[in-house]
Amino acid sequence: MTRRTPARAVGTGRRLTSGEALALLSGAQKASPGTPLYSRLVNRRLGRGLAVLALLLGVTPNTVSMVSAAFSFAAIGVIAVATPSTTVAVAVTTLLVIGYGLDSADGQVARATGGGSPFGEWLDHMIDAAKVASLHAAVAWSALSHTGPSRLPVVIALVFGVVASVTFFGMILTDQLRRSAGLPKDRPGSTASDLLRAVLVLPTDYGLLCLVFLLFGWPAAFFPAYGLLAVGSSVLLLIAALRWTRQLRGLAPQGARP
Repeated sequence: MTRRTPARAVGTGRRLTSGEALALLSGAQKASPGTPLYSRLVNRRLGRGLAVLALLLGVTPNTVSMVSAAFSFAAIGVIAVATPSTTVAVAVTTLLVIGYGLDSADGQVARATGGGSPFGEWLDHMIDAAKVASLHAAVAWSALSHTGPSRLPVVIALVFGVVASVTFFGMILTDQLRRSAGLPKDRPGSTASDLLRAVLVLPTDYGLLCLVFLLFGWPAAFFPAYGLLAVGSSVLLLIAALRWTRQLRGLAPQGARP
């Protein structure tokens, strides 16, 4: 995110207390429309706690991003090389959940300390893109090694990887094009409609995917659950692509705008 100096109490030069850090972070939260349920209700709060810790330790947002990457890619490495078991499932899920919490924390720390930098945003997106692609590749490799003669789990993982990568790219690019055209961000609707949307987009919730790895020790349970997320994510990508098409086809060419 950004490489600012650690936040300190204004005018004193001292480090923030935990109460001051919490107060600072309370105004550094993103709006919630369209955010899936786990990411909204659980991960953002976990990220806030980790962000407080980062502020108290004087850790920069970019460092938080790198620590997040370390946890996530440690989990991905375990998925790829370890024989599925209960212990492995718990270890993988724990690493993924902490990594995702830190992925929320880096942005919160950046906003609390004055906003992000272009390099910080680039670093965050590059880590996310690599994480999304490699996670499903690791599942495919594990399936190839441990699920017997059936290749259906391998196919599911490969398809899920493509869907997840295209979804991530589409979201980032569409948002960039909308901003360059001066279009406003989506505004929150009523509480009920926002909650319904958060539930409907659950298959795309990375946090829910992290929790599914609790079943990783039992392939007969893991791959049906993982496959359901893959199907749901594919349907939601199709719906999103149609929505993005309507939005972007209505934009004037770059040279036509004043």
